[in-house]
Amino acid sequence: MALQYLSGFGNHHSSETLDNSLPKRGNSPQKVPYGLYTEQLSGTAFTVARANNRRSWLYRIQPSLCISEFTSFSKSQDTRLESASPNPLRWNPLSYPKEKKDFIEGLTPWCQHADLTCGAALYLYAINQSMGNRFFYNAQGEMLIVPQEGGLRFDTEFGSLEISPGEIIVIPQGIKFQVHILNDKARGYVCENFGNSFTLPELGPIGANGLANARDFYAPSARFYHTKDTFELIAKFENQLWQAQMDHHPLDVVAWHGNYYPYKYDLSSFNTINTVSFDHVDPSIFTVLTAPSSQPGVANVDFVIFPERWMVAEDTFRPPYFHRNIMSEFMGLIKGCYDAKTSFQPGGCTLHNCMTAHGPDNFSYEKAISQALKPEYYHGTLAFMFESQQIWQPTHGALQSSTLDKNYKACWEGLKDGFRPKS
Repeated sequence: MALQYLSGFGNHHSSETLDNSLPKRGNSPQKVPYGLYTEQLSGTAFTVARANNRRSWLYRIQPSLCISEFTSFSKSQDTRLESASPNPLRWNPLSYPKEKKDFIEGLTPWCQHADLTCGAALYLYAINQSMGNRFFYNAQGEMLIVPQEGGLRFDTEFGSLEISPGEIIVIPQGIKFQVHILNDKARGYVCENFGNSFTLPELGPIGANGLANARDFYAPSARFYHTKDTFELIAKFENQLWQAQMDHHPLDVVAWHGNYYPYKYDLSSFNTINTVSFDHVDPSIFTVLTAPSSQPGVANVDFVIFPERWMVAEDTFRPPYFHRNIMSEFMGLIKGCYDAKTSFQPGGCTLHNCMTAHGPDNFSYEKAISQALKPEYYHGTLAFMFESQQIWQPTHGALQSSTLDKNYKACWEGLKDGFRPKS
């Protein structure tokens, strides 16, 4: 499986499977080599600033409009939302289905913002089957997929990308793809971003190097299928799923060029920056990708990770301190033990909305205030957070799930009143 090393995040790239299948001059010549069709895929408005304009030119065997009429998908998701509350919530890992389910059927809506024009939605997936002759595209937003168990191969219009737990993939809005499981089952998390696209955060005083580096992102190389069969295309549109039929393979792109394409990233490439003196730093220092809002410095969604790292701060409460903040936090655990909660299970998730108080459990607190502070390496752990300026509203299914931990607040019950004023 060929990958393209991205010399710069969001830079222009090109790939062709047949020699000279990319036009030598212009984007849409009168006749395209090999009898192909030209199709432009625009991920931004035509008139946005040049630096922000995202589009790619595809040279394919048949244009995407060669398709039957869309009808409502018979297995549409339950996206009913419940009112958000200031209560902290936690869920245990999602169980695997007993019946066969692919990525579309195994995608479970979990939380969502009220504003579909610029917000986001979160899903959990637990699957045990590849997509076969079924394909998908999202007309509403881009998708950031975080596997927790099991590897996945994404066959896209631009080529194929494989990811395993500890890696992520971003599929931009409108790109057709299908998902294959590389093991007998797979489980993980998905963020559907309706707002500005994910990009690398600014580094400010950090300087030119640190956090996620542009050179560590990869795009696929072109790969096409020239197959006649019956294929099903599922589309996400206006928060509903639609289905249509095609008699040719949806991934028939022979060549492409542009700056709008799927990409993957290995989270172990993240250059973690932490304090070397005192005090626990804000989690923003762990931001991998950010989807900016219209307000400078405030994100529609931040994707933040807490990876393996050294902790060396002196005279400091090292776990995340007790806190309330203006952003709303959805957290997942990919592997290991999270340093603030020993009972948090890999594959599970927590939700702490705006100004909801949260922090370390009693065990983690007592350990942190009593242990000898020597340099310590947090080994075998990887947690992440989707942090947003908007409230995450849980779905009806999430609140009715058997995985909801109804005793979550018990982890703080041991925090006693230890105040002893001097006489």
